[in-house]
Amino acid sequence: MIESFASHVLMVRPHQFGYNEQTAVNNAFQENDDSLSASEIHTNALAEFELLVKDLMAAGIAVTVMDDTETPHTPDAIFPNNWITLHANGALITYPMFSELRRAERREDIIEHLMQAIGYPRRYSLEQYEAKGLYLEGTGSMVFDREHKIIYACLSDRTDPTILDKFCTLMEYRRCVFSAVDKRGTPIYHTNVMLTIGDGFAVICLDAIVSDEERERVQKVLEQSGKELVKISQNQMQSFAGNMLMLRNNTGQPVLAMSAAAEASLTKTQRSKLSSHAKIVATAIPTIEKYGGGSVRCMLTELVDVV
Repeated sequence: MIESFASHVLMVRPHQFGYNEQTAVNNAFQENDDSLSASEIHTNALAEFELLVKDLMAAGIAVTVMDDTETPHTPDAIFPNNWITLHANGALITYPMFSELRRAERREDIIEHLMQAIGYPRRYSLEQYEAKGLYLEGTGSMVFDREHKIIYACLSDRTDPTILDKFCTLMEYRRCVFSAVDKRGTPIYHTNVMLTIGDGFAVICLDAIVSDEERERVQKVLEQSGKELVKISQNQMQSFAGNMLMLRNNTGQPVLAMSAAAEASLTKTQRSKLSSHAKIVATAIPTIEKYGGGSVRCMLTELVDVV
């Protein structure tokens, strides 16, 4: 079964977005300072959220918005891609999360809505691995090539190979794993900040991959699956240029969602290459990126059609 790129996404409107000290332990993309109050951070993030919803819908992408709850406190609820994935074979899968605060994001009402209203009949739960201190954070940890059934995964505290193997067996994917660091030598916490898989292309920070052998292997797998490589630098990765999501709109046209910061970091040549594959939709979400350490791709859970 070949999965296509989604034309429908799930987003979770935040109730109290903010800096999470638990995730900052191994997310070097997060920043915190005294320039904004907690209330101002949330207000700005909410406005950025609504702007992204508007931009996606204007581009012909269907958006299902669910509201975060007042309790328990979940400052990262705006990033649902880490706790749930949906698949063309009807599978709905939930994942083990590193941060205890984030585990409360897994909500039965959202799961039941997706299973009933949209029609995902099969549910699998992997969160039992939390008791063993093992984690796999959805499409943060795993970047899917749905067409070729390949998972790209940068191993980290949040991406455990044991659970990854479990997923691959369950969903009949093969894996391409590697280790990667940022320009300071800090391990990359999520694969989706350095790699985007599109239709006929891939955006990747090859410079982040530590081993020459692993770098060459990843490049070979990408090229053998027919991907034109758009190589980004460490600085561009830090601007979330690797954190994009390929979608298709209501007329089947390709759309590439990213942040305004990611687009601004691209060279003219890189932007031209990407534009030849998809319409770029770039939304300014600076508060979410700064305090949450994630970007547009992290805010979107793909609601893939069941076939």
